[in-house]
Amino acid sequence: MKVLVTGGGGFLGQAVCRLLAERGDHVSALNRRRHPALAGLGVVQHATDLRDPDGVRAAVAGCDAVVHCAALAGLWGPAGDYRSVNVRGTANVINACLHAGVPRLVHTSSPSVVHGGRDLEGVDESAPHARRFLAPYPASKAVAERLVLAADGDRLATVALRPHLIWGPGDPHFLPHLAARARRGRLVLPHAPGKLIDTVYVDNAARAHLLALDALAPGSPPAGRAYFITQGEPLPLTHWVNALLDAAGLPPVTRHVPARLARLGAAAIEYGYRLARVRARPPLTRLAAVQATTSHWFDISAARRDLGYEPRISMADGLARLAAHLSANPVAP
Repeated sequence: MKVLVTGGGGFLGQAVCRLLAERGDHVSALNRRRHPALAGLGVVQHATDLRDPDGVRAAVAGCDAVVHCAALAGLWGPAGDYRSVNVRGTANVINACLHAGVPRLVHTSSPSVVHGGRDLEGVDESAPHARRFLAPYPASKAVAERLVLAADGDRLATVALRPHLIWGPGDPHFLPHLAARARRGRLVLPHAPGKLIDTVYVDNAARAHLLALDALAPGSPPAGRAYFITQGEPLPLTHWVNALLDAAGLPPVTRHVPARLARLGAAAIEYGYRLARVRARPPLTRLAAVQATTSHWFDISAARRDLGYEPRISMADGLARLAAHLSANPVAP
């Protein structure tokens, strides 16, 4: 197939491009800039912005399918920025698919669309979108997911995947942030006993996108639906964070604060940043504090049934691969 991956230069996007190329698909990517790693895979690159409808149409033209991984992610920032990239950009992808007659669209969504601040323990896709959101990112992703699923029909089959807390070799965001704070002695976690979280190893998340792509067709079981994608191995936050730090050769977190104090502190910090009109990300946000002090793990039975998804790489295997990668490519100070 001829498959376009938006955000192909990102952490998940590169893994999707690699798996598609390895199985012989003709892969192209839409990114804001060119990436040497994609060139090494033989991926054709379109340097454009999701917010440019003409650029998106040009990239989509002639494709058999689109995997829409690109998004503005984060815990902080102007709501308008998130809406312009995640909502308007997704609408541009949908319109380009319909204009070019592309029959399949796989969209990368997020489990945060159902997280309103309370525990989510083994919930499935029947859980509704949250009524309120603590940050612009999940709010914009919820709107984008609704747009994608509403576009499903005879001309364009769509599906949304919700991979949760993607980790593994090449992670440019979460692990470097953890490692930097750990090295400075500033890594403190909330004390939240009994609260479990789901995560997913990057290659498992990428493979789920290929499975969805192959299973998708008008009227097929995945068409017009969303699916949680995880390891199926929920763990306490401290356990997972310490496992990542150990893979990076760093000591475990030993400092904790009460969950209630973390939430109150995050709210106070956010208020101060807004009052001072500071654009930089605060050291702690309400979204981060709430997610660190609640359970959020999910039933992946539907993905197993409809997509044939199984997390082939276990947590233990993924951590071993991560440790081997970091041994050769240490996290930069």
